[in-house]
Order: sequence, then structure tokens, then C-alpha cells
Amino acid sequence: MFYKIFPIAIFSLAIAALALDARAQSDEITNSIGMEFVLIPAGSFIMGSNPGSNPSEWNEDEGPARKVTISAPFYLGKYPVTQKQWEFLMGSNPSEFRGQDNPVEMINWRDANAFIAELNLRERTDAYRLPTEAEWEFSARAGTTTEYFFGDTPERLGDYAWYYGNADGATHPVGLKAPNPWGLFDILGNVWEWGSDWYDPLYYENAPSVDPQGPANPGVTSFGPERVRRGCTWDYTVLCRSANRSGNSPESGTNESGFRVVFTPRQAKPEMKN
Repeated sequence: MFYKIFPIAIFSLAIAALALDARAQSDEITNSIGMEFVLIPAGSFIMGSNPGSNPSEWNEDEGPARKVTISAPFYLGKYPVTQKQWEFLMGSNPSEFRGQDNPVEMINWRDANAFIAELNLRERTDAYRLPTEAEWEFSARAGTTTEYFFGDTPERLGDYAWYYGNADGATHPVGLKAPNPWGLFDILGNVWEWGSDWYDPLYYENAPSVDPQGPANPGVTSFGPERVRRGCTWDYTVLCRSANRSGNSPESGTNESGFRVVFTPRQAKPEMKN
């Protein structure tokens, strides 16, 4: 019987692969555990920032601002990874602020990568990963050039983000605030989001202009080797801007640290659904 079944199985896999290629052209896709992804186009943008009219609101690690090109499209999680999704794959919930739809936190950089490894294993692919810092900022800006993706002043930050001024000392369920222009929710506030890069406060001075992957080695900080975090948190101020950067030890998981995931369909083999 095996010789009869095997060609059918191969044919079924081929059909599934063709279907995946077609679905991967959608603006949004959802994977097998309910994670939603938004298509981010290739393009160029001005990454970082230079001192503005109020230098006290600028951090030296944000400059110099320079043109960066993201050469290929990718999908980015519509929301940070939730506690429900984490629990489904990892079998536990480390979060301090409990809520199935709240972002998972108390997650260090290695924890985030462990989740991604499990997700890749489940879907028989290597298509999931953390975003690079450049991919994250490109996605957060969503074609804008202002300090925030909604303008140059923070008066409307509470419409888009959970931060110190409105979070009441805790995280909140994802998706309750307005999205950025590309349909990403909680890209500012709620939790810091880990990136794949090492953090170097001087990296922008000599970073490549096309698909920067971060420094080969961590930069010099007073806290030792750090990985990049982006997006600010429930306990952060109105300085929670698109260019704002942070670093933390890859071993440090706090109640302010979560992540969202990139999916790159050109590497993919899992079955997806719209």
C-alpha cells in the first residue's frame, strides 16, 4: 500500500506549498496558533533622529539619522505575543500582570528565541524570528517621518499606547488602542519588544545602509553586553517615540519586556490560513 499512498502524500504537500505561496501575498495572514501578521513592504526610510527643537528629548544613541533600505518585504506580528499564545506553546505563563490577551512579559531575549524555536518546530519551518532593529523602526514609522507615527508632539500618545500616563502601573490587553498606519497595534507602549540585534549606542555612526543586522559584537555599556529593545513600555514617559532605543541584558526578563515575531514566507513550509 505504501507505494500507492506515497505519491498522493507528495502531491498533497506540493498543493499545500502552492497554496502557501498564494496566501503569502495577502496583506494579513494568521498562523496555526492564531498569531496574526501584517505585510510590511520593502522600502527606504530615515532611521534614527537628530537633536530637534528640544534636545532634552533626544538621546545620543538615536543618531546620526540616516537613510536605511529594507530590501525585501516581510510579515510582522500585528500584536506583541500574548500570554495565551505563549502558554499554548511553552506550557507555562511567567507574566506578572496576568491576562490571556495581555502581552507576555518577564521574558528575556533567550526566552523569546526559545518560543520562536518552538513555533518553527511546530510549523516545520525556519521562517519565524525576531525583527532586526531596522525592520522594527521601519514598521513602527509606517512611512512617517515625524517623532511619533501620529505627529511630532505627544498629546495623542494615549490614543495609541499604554504608557506611564495612562497604564495605571500594568500592561493591558493588546489591540485596545489605535494601530499605526500599517495596522500594527501596541507598537509603542505596553511592553518593550526584543530585537535580534546587539545593542551598541554608537552603532549608527558606521552602520550599513541596506538591511543592517546590528553590530557583530555588543557595544560598550555600563551594564555589560545588551540586546536591543524597542517600543517603550507601560512604565515609560512621553519620550516613547519611533526612534527611541533601549538595550538590556539578554538574560534579563522583567515585567516590561515582551516581543513580537517576524514571518518571512520565502523560507516557509507551514500551512497558513487567512
